[in-house]
Amino acid sequence: MAAAGSDPDAQPYTAEQLKSARRRPRVTVIRRALHLTQEQFAARYAIPLGTVRGWEQGVTEPDATAKAYLRAIAGDAEGVAKALTVHEAAE
Repeated sequence: MAAAGSDPDAQPYTAEQLKSARRRPRVTVIRRALHLTQEQFAARYAIPLGTVRGWEQGVTEPDATAKAYLRAIAGDAEGVAKALTVHEAAE
């Protein structure tokens, strides 16, 4: 910690810098943690590719239902994918 604190290039952000910092959309964080491309993520979780791209580019925001779905994916990605596969097979 002392070495990092003494490095002028490694200083923590100020509150003002944090306010103006560009935030990465949650869907991007989830998708990258799963090591999926936008196309793979969209297909695996039955979300239109344009919707995923819009969320990631900040053009649109997920609504409350989509946010809940993203939380479910973040919490149990394999379980959600499996549930979708089982549901598709039953149709």
